[in-house]
Amino acid sequence: MVQPKANIVHLPVYQPGKPIEEVKRELGLKEIIKLASNENPYGCSPLVREAILGQLEQTHIYPDGGAVELTQAVSEHLDVSKNQIIFGAGSDEVILMIARAFLVKGDETIMASHTFPQYKHNVEIEGGVCIEVPLAEGTHDLQGMLERVNEKTKIIWICNPNNPTGTMVSQQELKRFLEQVPDRVLVVLDEAYIEYTATEDNSNSLKLLREHDNVVLLRTFSKIYGLASLRIGFGIGHPDVIHSINQVREPFNTTRYAQAAAMAAIKDQAFITRCREENAKGIDYLTGEFERLGLSAYPAYGNFIMVNVHRPAKSVFEGLLGRGIIVRGGHQLDFPTSIRVTVGTPEQNSKFIQALEEVLNEVQIAATEING
Repeated sequence: MVQPKANIVHLPVYQPGKPIEEVKRELGLKEIIKLASNENPYGCSPLVREAILGQLEQTHIYPDGGAVELTQAVSEHLDVSKNQIIFGAGSDEVILMIARAFLVKGDETIMASHTFPQYKHNVEIEGGVCIEVPLAEGTHDLQGMLERVNEKTKIIWICNPNNPTGTMVSQQELKRFLEQVPDRVLVVLDEAYIEYTATEDNSNSLKLLREHDNVVLLRTFSKIYGLASLRIGFGIGHPDVIHSINQVREPFNTTRYAQAAAMAAIKDQAFITRCREENAKGIDYLTGEFERLGLSAYPAYGNFIMVNVHRPAKSVFEGLLGRGIIVRGGHQLDFPTSIRVTVGTPEQNSKFIQALEEVLNEVQIAATEING
């Protein structure tokens, strides 16, 4: 049998949240509420459907390989130059391209100990070395990351808000951090959830980009824009950095439908504002209910909350699953007594809390808590 590369045999296959269809089939349930993958419970802008339908007659024609129209739309929306933007099949693919473009065997990259796993996954595929710095109360320890920078460091990854904890470092903290990072080190700020923040941070990071040539921002249409199934995200950086990433991009890597949908979605900022406001209400409700139940949660800046249920995460996950509620179990994320729950609609949030309260009464409190 043909043998794979030695440096990938140990890599885990990414495990997404359980799909609705699978849970229905396995448990024989008719109603399932999925709060596991941080999708937008309000869907996407109504403009998107019309945009996709308008492309049906062009299905046999390759998409625009350079995503020219979408690049123009994003350029205008964020006030950046067109040559500062690159698109991928989700921001996941941009992460892959960054690793492919800049890493050679032995290069070191720095990341948090508990963060989006695709950074580590793609670094190790390229033969890079991952330096993982423990979170400080669920948040990136920027000082600790700085202390690990050396002559071998090539990339620093910062997920902000962080997945899976939902915490965030401020723009002032990032500014001080970037001022101390050597120019030769690329800093990737993954802002998949930035549009959910109630602060001005989603625009201030663009200022950091203008001040530092070694910064790349990652954004996506999968979260607040509600286009997760279409797989489209993008990176923003200095033109020279983006050019290097573009050199390893596969041809026609984003579909005609995804490009059209994204162009329609970005025009409907009223929809985005409504989703942000509803999400904030959901966070307030869930946080209050967790406090009522005696549970502790990390501050939430995205559209999900990591909550310590003080019980074995797997047992709580399975108890909720049996009631038709899919969340992300902390036992899969190295948080053995926590679960991560996506903020849903008011009805979904209410049903989740009802089910959680029932499960908490059934599952014994963990004798010893080890929260990573």
